[in-house]
Amino acid sequence: MTDGGDSGPVLDRQRLAFGRVAELYDRARPAYPPAAIGAVLELGGLTSGSAILEVGAGTGKATVLLAERGLRILAIEPDSAMAELARANCARFGSEVEIIESDFERWRAPERRPAVVSAQAWHWISPEIGYCRAHEALTDGGRLITLWTVPEWERCALRGEFAGVYRATVPDMAPDFPLHPDSDRSSVAIDWPATIGATRRFTEPVVREFAWSQEYTTPAYRELLATHHILLADPGRSALLDGIAQVIDQASGAFSMPYLTRVCAATRANETPST
Repeated sequence: MTDGGDSGPVLDRQRLAFGRVAELYDRARPAYPPAAIGAVLELGGLTSGSAILEVGAGTGKATVLLAERGLRILAIEPDSAMAELARANCARFGSEVEIIESDFERWRAPERRPAVVSAQAWHWISPEIGYCRAHEALTDGGRLITLWTVPEWERCALRGEFAGVYRATVPDMAPDFPLHPDSDRSSVAIDWPATIGATRRFTEPVVREFAWSQEYTTPAYRELLATHHILLADPGRSALLDGIAQVIDQASGAFSMPYLTRVCAATRANETPST
């Protein structure tokens, strides 16, 4: 899954909207750089054969990359369409990968594992429940590891033109999500050390960052945006997508998007809080 906080009908509507465009999501969303996947294994002390729990598998983009490193994965995904694609994408790994359709908040781990991993999904989990569930699912000293990929808009050559399209077509849309060109990376990213410090269930927060980039043609970036603006109604949605496409076409039909993938880890506190 992708693109958080309080649980409830609005959050459920948002986080389950991706199932409407599951195949498009699988095709258009970026994966993760090898160095970031390597950091997951290093921070988790994981080797080939290690068993992990993945929260919010989506269509299996991170699941596949982790399984290719030899990990055995039990993955949780609440949306049926996304889970079905994840199973198809992970079929070649056989019993080494199991996809369970469930909300993480309502699910209880059958056994403890050394790592709980969540790629581009942890912000959809209710923090009041999610850190408790992760703590329950981890062995003593186990690691909670999250990944997020966000654009580095300050390095994108088309940022100004894209921002002009957003202001003209959807002027009331707040720049509070990563794909909005007016967004501030520091405001859309979770303050991991502060968040972990407040949980009392985890310690030793670590953040590693990996810069990379991806080339997009006009159709490819339009598809990517379509997976972010699922709930945006027309005529604003069509005007936005058409306007962005026109900007890319005028820039020779392609551009490079600079990305930053953050790998965040924290260690399970052995003492369970009393409240």
